[in-house]
Amino acid sequence: MIPIILIVALIAGALSIAIALVFARTVMKEEPGNEKMVEVSGYIESGAKTYIKVQFKILIIFVAGLSVVMLFLMQPGELSWAQMIAYIIGSAGSMFAGVLGMLVGVKANTRAAQGCTVGTKKGFDIAFYGGAVMGLMVVGVALIGVSLIYWITGRANIVLGFSFGASSIALFMKCGGGIYTKTADVGADLVGKAEYNLPEDDPRNPATIADNVGDNVGDIAGMGSDLFDSYVASIVAAMLLASTLTLISAPLGDLALNQNTQDILVIAPVVLCGGGLLASLLGIAFIKYKGSEEPGKALNTGTYLATVIFAGISALLISLMSIGLEVPAIQFLWRIYLASIVGLFSGIVIGFTSDYFTRDDRKPTMNIAKAAQEGHAVVILSGFAYGLLSVLPPTIGIVIAMILSYSLGGVFGVAMSAVGMLAIVGTIVSNDAFGPIVDNARGIAEQGNLGEDIIRTADRLDSAGNTAKAITKGFAIGAANLTVFALLFSFAEEANAINAGIISVVNLLDIKVLIGAFIGVIIPAIFSALLVLSVQKNAGKMVNEIRRQFEENPKILSGEEAADFNKCIDIATKGSLKELIIPSIISITVPLMIGILFGVAALGAFLGGAILSGFVFAIFMSNSGGAWDNAKKYIEDGNLGGKGTETHKAAITGDTVGDPFKDTSGPSINTLLVVMSLTSSIFIGLLMIFNGGLGLFAF
Repeated sequence: MIPIILIVALIAGALSIAIALVFARTVMKEEPGNEKMVEVSGYIESGAKTYIKVQFKILIIFVAGLSVVMLFLMQPGELSWAQMIAYIIGSAGSMFAGVLGMLVGVKANTRAAQGCTVGTKKGFDIAFYGGAVMGLMVVGVALIGVSLIYWITGRANIVLGFSFGASSIALFMKCGGGIYTKTADVGADLVGKAEYNLPEDDPRNPATIADNVGDNVGDIAGMGSDLFDSYVASIVAAMLLASTLTLISAPLGDLALNQNTQDILVIAPVVLCGGGLLASLLGIAFIKYKGSEEPGKALNTGTYLATVIFAGISALLISLMSIGLEVPAIQFLWRIYLASIVGLFSGIVIGFTSDYFTRDDRKPTMNIAKAAQEGHAVVILSGFAYGLLSVLPPTIGIVIAMILSYSLGGVFGVAMSAVGMLAIVGTIVSNDAFGPIVDNARGIAEQGNLGEDIIRTADRLDSAGNTAKAITKGFAIGAANLTVFALLFSFAEEANAINAGIISVVNLLDIKVLIGAFIGVIIPAIFSALLVLSVQKNAGKMVNEIRRQFEENPKILSGEEAADFNKCIDIATKGSLKELIIPSIISITVPLMIGILFGVAALGAFLGGAILSGFVFAIFMSNSGGAWDNAKKYIEDGNLGGKGTETHKAAITGDTVGDPFKDTSGPSINTLLVVMSLTSSIFIGLLMIFNGGLGLFAF
């Protein structure tokens, strides 16, 4: 019997979607600005819709094909209708949440720019409302989907299909959006800034609109899908563990599970996330009504407040779930409550560590800017080194979180730590989506000729948005890693439930296990390389197109004629979607091949190796890219000689290298890890038919 308290998650999800729709309507009522602003915003909206339309055509084919594969191969010999339907629902939910948020974002940008003519508060309010639509839709759709599927089926492994759907869509939207936005951004910088000394977002640059489109398809729809994916995966991993374990072993004491206790533990992650969503709604309300005159402070304070509120609401929910349970079970519930709080605070620490290593008023970024005085090569070396150094604090945070959460609740405690880290994701995504909206608003303010004072107001919002995005990337990476560790634990438990003890111990002296771990370590490196090469290839086409337009039509540079924005949008759209094929194949087929050839234990080692190296690559690439970007902005603010100097040109080189690091490869590794982990769990029945899970190679 499903405990009635699960209704908390359904109510929270429905409330979240309702408020998101109210916010969307509020944004649409605002004044869009002058004729030129509306024109530029229209170009951005048209480009975003074109990209999504083409992408969805590909996704429908992909989802249909994978649905058939799941139907016949998840459990060979029987048709897996329930998992297949859950997969389709998860795919549709991820697409719906991401696209609705993006469509509101492309409407909010020009309205936020116009709001800046009234003042910082007005511009902030409009942009934040637009971002909150994304944040609330992501969490609302996820919670309703997970809750309803489990309520109807009563089986956690069916919800796994929903999570797999969310992950497969996130892979396309995050990677594709990342390639798109950096194709345009790198091309615009290399020609517009470095060769022709055009300002940021100058309307004479043919790639400007494509760059703005990329902010929406990459940083709103892409990041939203990424966090939707991690959020659902963290819940499902904890649910699967609770449903497969009969005894939870933890250093503070074991807990033997009877049916009543197990039912409560299975729904505990969903219920606590419902409480986290309510906390996010209150955090969003605080950001909106209390601190708009200081945007950066308001965003950070809202996050802190949501954290504290979640601690209180989740304590109340734990008390309600404890009713009717025996004393040992009640004590264990409070231990997993503490584990979730540990995860949440660990996520905040990791996020603000990323902030320290990327903000332009902090020592690392300022040192990178100073290194630019010594030339292009030196600024690359400096950013590379600080990116590597930035891996240390998050690693310590993850290790401490794992130690504390494991001591509280064993592997289930680690899973609940991941749930806690993502509990206030509604606030986190809202803050993140605010960033690209104000970035677009700044460009529209310049292209709409609103004047220097208004542009400076928009710049202030953009600065707060950049900080919010850096914090979100760090938070997302930390959360994804705890989540995939939890998925690894649940994968092991599922495998052992089918074939007792098959991966009870992963022995690195076993040659097949060692092979699996070794291949796992290199996959994030290969994946990152493919995405960076994709950006390089498409940015080269963009550079040639921009140069062609400038050379063939000098009136573009004089401002007498408009650039051909559509050609640049077309290059970014076709290139980004074409380059998705190989990364998508890798994420799904490589885990299956490892399991088929070397066995389930080797696959577990493969996932462990990928998680560990992926964490390093994701943190390093995201933070080094962010630091290079803000080092350039630090110089553009008038420091170290300002714009047009050799120092500035060296910093532009650093920023150009960092663009695919921070917005394409780094964040996409999160999705890769989750997709590979879910693929392993989804098709574990298939893998078990190959020599009982030992693989085809019997040595």
